[in-house]
Amino acid sequence: MTGGPGARHLWLAAGVSLLAAALLAGLGLVLLRPDAASNAAPGSDLGSSGPSPTLSAVSPPPGAATSAPPTASPSAARTSPARTTTAAAPARFATLRPGATLPSGSQCAAWVRARPYPENKGANRTFNQTQGHHISADLFSGDDARAGSRIAPRVDGAFTGTTGQILRWVACKWGIDEDYVKAQAAIESWWQQNTKGDWGTDAAACPPGHGPGADGRPGECPQSFGVLQTRYPYMKSGWPGIGSSTAMSADLAYGIWRACFEGYEGWLNTVDRGRDYAAGDAWGCMGRWFSGRWYTQPANDYLARLRDYHDRRIWETPDFQQP
Repeated sequence: MTGGPGARHLWLAAGVSLLAAALLAGLGLVLLRPDAASNAAPGSDLGSSGPSPTLSAVSPPPGAATSAPPTASPSAARTSPARTTTAAAPARFATLRPGATLPSGSQCAAWVRARPYPENKGANRTFNQTQGHHISADLFSGDDARAGSRIAPRVDGAFTGTTGQILRWVACKWGIDEDYVKAQAAIESWWQQNTKGDWGTDAAACPPGHGPGADGRPGECPQSFGVLQTRYPYMKSGWPGIGSSTAMSADLAYGIWRACFEGYEGWLNTVDRGRDYAAGDAWGCMGRWFSGRWYTQPANDYLARLRDYHDRRIWETPDFQQP
């Protein structure tokens, strides 16, 4: 809800004598061939036991099974230092398996900004230039503890750019196919950060400054905000960013998607469901975003619309462009 640069190649100089080469071997030094470079991505390791797929890998078609999760993962998260590289920006970002090493937000920012993506939602300009903030780990209190320790610290909405660039940034950062993100943002808001939804009369569910009637509906207030319709009552530490920052709304949404995709939401098997929940189901986790359940009928109906938008590439159609 990607790969990185190769390791440095160590070359044996042509003038090294056989004796020196033998000595190097005796010291246990490894000389890497050009084809022995690692493709591990820089960023935060959520428990990968090997290199992750490349960022430009082709994602499976809608409905296809994703790769199986790793058979084992470390008991504690490992975090690689945030860093950027000068490697060529990937042409597209694909879904990374559970346990894969995810690129850092700064690395994804560098890659995304290397490829122009014109603004097609002019109303978002102020929201797009507003960064988000960190959240509390207890936002994931109902999930596996690893969601709070591994996912929550990565959510920060720390990016600015065009709307399309922001969606590509979160796709890169959370290891989800960028076309899935573009389709889901179209379903949720038509890529418009000023979208408000899930209106209700419960004043306790209203965020600060948005009490009943404040947004134009007498006695009601919106609970969901932004390009991905992040919902305030369940994500209070995401406020005010989810309303004021396009990057924050999307970043938190796909942090939650990744928690689901990693297998951290076992509670889904304790409530009404259409099948048993398991890690590694990208589409199932998008359906859960809408319904809060796993492959129930509302989730299935949402996924049918999502696949339709995905297959038609709705974000590229003339009617979608609002520069």
